[in-house]
Amino acid sequence: MTTDSTLLNSEMELEQQEDLYQQLLSQTVGSLQAENPDSKVVRPQPGICVKTVSEKDKQKVFVNICQSNLVPPPPELSKEELVELLQSEDPSGYRVPMSLGEPHAEVDNNSQGCTAYDVVINQEFFQKCQGEALFQQFVIMVSLEGLENKYKLMLSREWKVLKNRKFLGSVSEQNIRTKSKPVIEELQPQETSSPIAKRPEFTLFVEPPAGVPEYLIAEIKLPGVVSSRSLVLDVGEDRLVLTARPSLYHLDIFHSFVVDQDMSVAQYNSSTQVLTITLPLVSS
Repeated sequence: MTTDSTLLNSEMELEQQEDLYQQLLSQTVGSLQAENPDSKVVRPQPGICVKTVSEKDKQKVFVNICQSNLVPPPPELSKEELVELLQSEDPSGYRVPMSLGEPHAEVDNNSQGCTAYDVVINQEFFQKCQGEALFQQFVIMVSLEGLENKYKLMLSREWKVLKNRKFLGSVSEQNIRTKSKPVIEELQPQETSSPIAKRPEFTLFVEPPAGVPEYLIAEIKLPGVVSSRSLVLDVGEDRLVLTARPSLYHLDIFHSFVVDQDMSVAQYNSSTQVLTITLPLVSS
């Protein structure tokens, strides 16, 4: 197997590379318990994955509709009432408690970048929706409307439920507020950094670009970071977590590949202030 040596070593400072590599696989993001007594930690179960596109730029969007018994159930709704609701001008008038997660960048099966969102609904209600096509259609519609309202999006209603995939990326452990019960409760990803930490710009791509991919490459722009000594990186099989101390940047992303954690390499170019992470892929 041949690799592009310029991709791994070009213009990189060897000492900084060694320092950062020692921090790979560190326990930066552990299983943290919520300090807020009004919240609970929840890892929702996968449910269905819905594929659609944004109306503005026609970019692919995936909605992971997940399930958890910590999300309260909606009011009882008969099939007859649902039919009337779907025929009304505002089907979202029936309130379905759900949690809307933050967008996360992913790579689809064609190695193209896309955006995914996690929506969590009550587990029993989700199972009911699986048995009734109308209920599933209704939940998808309400989920899309909830994401549109929260993130100022316009999503196509020509969506498709993926048959062989329950989610895109990986479902992460998150915090859910439990003290008050608004119609839509927000899920906030657990982070080790301060809330003032910024999310840096980044790019994910595979090498080679054609054929069977061998590497997943992440390029992360970190303006203002003068040395790799301030960076803490955690590499999981399908997750990257990066923190630039003190509370300068924080990035927590999932991807749809399985990587070899032990063979992964990270290099920081202090002149361009770009971190390059090379992740060998595990063949399925």
